[in-house]
Formats: sequence, structure tokens, C-alpha cells
Amino acid sequence: MRELTKEEKAELEEIYQHYLNDEKIKRMNDIQMHRGSSCYIHSFRVAKLCVKKASRRKRYSMQNLRDLLTAAILHDYYLYDWRAHRELKKKHGRRHPLVACSNAIRDFNISKEVQDIIKSHMWPLTIRLYPKTKEAKLVNRMDNHIATREALTFRAFKKRRHEKYIKMISHLFDE
Repeated sequence: MRELTKEEKAELEEIYQHYLNDEKIKRMNDIQMHRGSSCYIHSFRVAKLCVKKASRRKRYSMQNLRDLLTAAILHDYYLYDWRAHRELKKKHGRRHPLVACSNAIRDFNISKEVQDIIKSHMWPLTIRLYPKTKEAKLVNRMDNHIATREALTFRAFKKRRHEKYIKMISHLFDE
């Protein structure tokens, strides 16, 4: 089991806070996800869980963790409401990883590794875009995990829960 140093945690927290406070990323708050959760909250929950799982393993280098964190935050950076457009409803699941990747390249100039993680996060729905790296597989699994939890939440999404999630995602590492 690997323990992150204070410097590594500080670097990852800095990346996390950079995206958390970015105005372009905050537009994801206007996009509804599963059962009323916003795309913004969903993405940061996925990122937080990915880093938590990966930091427990020795096989993730610091560069792997940076790429993992960035990709997990940007994996649903598609910036459109697919529910509002009838023609997008059928294609959204297969199409949005490519749109999210394209938007992330345009707005954040992401690396090839991060692009591959974003493009493959909806596998097996995107059958040709298999997650090849351990980071891509982890984002895929944690995205499914968080999406399932959100979808199985039967209570309507209330302002109180939204505030709870905003507080929960305010820092990468729990204080």
C-alpha cells in the first residue's frame, strides 16, 4: 500500500482546486445528470473516488495520478443538455465521451493519456473505445459506481443534498 506524501497531496489538491474553481467547469453545474445530480458534482465525486482508490496502490506514479485526476474531472465535460434535444437522446451515451474530449482539448489542452481515458470511460457502450490503461479502467469503474448510486437514489434531488455534495467535493482529501 502506498501513502502519498504531503507534497504529492498538495499537488493533487492544487490541480483539483484549479478545476473546481474554473468558470468553464462550473458550467457543468447547469447540466442535470442522474436523478437530479449535476454533471459538476458527479464528475468531482468520480475524481475524488478515483484518487482515493488509486492512492492506495503502489503501481500509480505521480504522473498517473495527475492524468487520472484530470480525466476523471473532465470525463463528462460535454456541456449540453441531451434531454432537451430529442435527436441527442439516442446517441448521447456513445457520443458524449468524444464531445467531452474535444471540449477538454479546446479548453484545457489535455495530454494524449487524458484523452484516451475520457474517450473510453463509457465502455462497453462505446465498444470500440476499450479502456487500455489502469487509469482508464478505474475511471470507467468509478463512473459506473457513482452513476449507479445516483440513479438508485429515490428521493428527489433537494437543495439540502446539493449543498451537502458541494461541501463534500470542496476538497480532494478529507481534512
